Amino acid sequence: MSEIRVRFAPSPTGKVHIGNIRAAIYNWLFARHTGGKFLLRVEDTDLERSTPEAIAVLFDCMKWLGLDWDEEVFYQTKNVKRHLEVVDQLLASGHAYKVEKTSRDGKTGVVTMFKMPKEGVIEFDDIVKGHMAKKAEDIQDFAIVRSDGSPIFHIANVVDDIDQRVTHIIRGDDHVENTFKHICIFRALGAEVPKYGHLSMIVNQQGKPYSKRDGAAFVGEYREQGYLPEALFNYLLLLGWNPGDDREVLTREEMVKLFELEKVHVTAAMFDPKKLAWMNGEYIKKIPASEFRDMLVQSAAAEGSSSRNLGEYAVSARSDLRSAADQIAWWDYLASQVQVRTKFLKDIPDAIRCFVSDDFPFDEKAVEKRLKKPGVKELLLDLVERFSKVGDWTAPTLEAVVKELSQGNGMGPWVHPVRVAVSGRGEGIGLFEMLQLLGREKTLARLRHAAETLAS
Repeated sequence: MSEIRVRFAPSPTGKVHIGNIRAAIYNWLFARHTGGKFLLRVEDTDLERSTPEAIAVLFDCMKWLGLDWDEEVFYQTKNVKRHLEVVDQLLASGHAYKVEKTSRDGKTGVVTMFKMPKEGVIEFDDIVKGHMAKKAEDIQDFAIVRSDGSPIFHIANVVDDIDQRVTHIIRGDDHVENTFKHICIFRALGAEVPKYGHLSMIVNQQGKPYSKRDGAAFVGEYREQGYLPEALFNYLLLLGWNPGDDREVLTREEMVKLFELEKVHVTAAMFDPKKLAWMNGEYIKKIPASEFRDMLVQSAAAEGSSSRNLGEYAVSARSDLRSAADQIAWWDYLASQVQVRTKFLKDIPDAIRCFVSDDFPFDEKAVEKRLKKPGVKELLLDLVERFSKVGDWTAPTLEAVVKELSQGNGMGPWVHPVRVAVSGRGEGIGLFEMLQLLGREKTLARLRHAAETLAS
């Protein structure tokens, strides 16, 4: 078999939809799996929308996701002359004709139409959907050149596929009707018809096409929200394909090795934001520990003085940490606790603010729910006294103090108000790990402050 050549042919508008990028992912994986070529074609004939800025956004999204392409980028606008030359061939062979048409705005002009065969069946074996067939008589003649002389999608698409020697066309199933038309153009030109694979659409929870009304629908939005490119790539791959077992988090190498078009699902794929968030968390867990620690330090620097280094921040958080080894160990421990609970990188600043600064906000709802209850003030002050007597300031020791107080009835009445008192939030890393990181001095000071100013 000749070299497999596939293409991703978007029309840049400045935003890259997840449905389009999923098609790019499938094309890329198919090319890498088979040792073929993945081509990028920019269908930029809509000059008002396909601006240089919009094209730059497309390139940036693809590079962010690791979708590298082979050969030079093919720009459709640079092939217009060739499109029109092919139209002349179709006119000469009788497969096209010109007709005067009046547009909706009342303007009359000459349009070039492709002449569909009137008999027979147009059929092809779709790699995903199976055998597809339609009577030729059920498809009307269609325009291929506008009255202003510009080629229309149908002819431009086919000619570009011929010129780029595309062997397989993998695109959304909203193009199925176009495929019947395009096959006729290929045949009229005496060109080999590529193999087709039509991907089912991505739908929302109600089974309708997923759009921005359902949440983030563009790649750039997920990037801004703190999703990792590896997580988004992996999740979009699983929207319509799986490796044949229960694995969900895959390496890029595993994806390339396992991906086969024949395994792509025929049914529509439902987009689940919660599943994507979970997967993002799984990929954050895979970040090397030292790299994630550095992310925390950088986040802390962005919140405060950019001149502070890792050691200075550790000292500001815990004045008893003087040696470089203790400071690094403190950051490593904080990172280990935060990393396993982080689903979005954008959440890091809020997650660590109480550890690197005394100037952190209190969540009003958490304060009302956890601190404005009768007896909370006395509870906090009692813990101040008990904690002040603890010799080994570690999470297990501190937990043992509260567990003894609870007498086996659950530690919630102590854990929840203490968490809000020392961090201002109702959620975060384990409470006792939090107290170990904060140290004795800060913990006791914050408990006293909350008891005297916030608690009932």
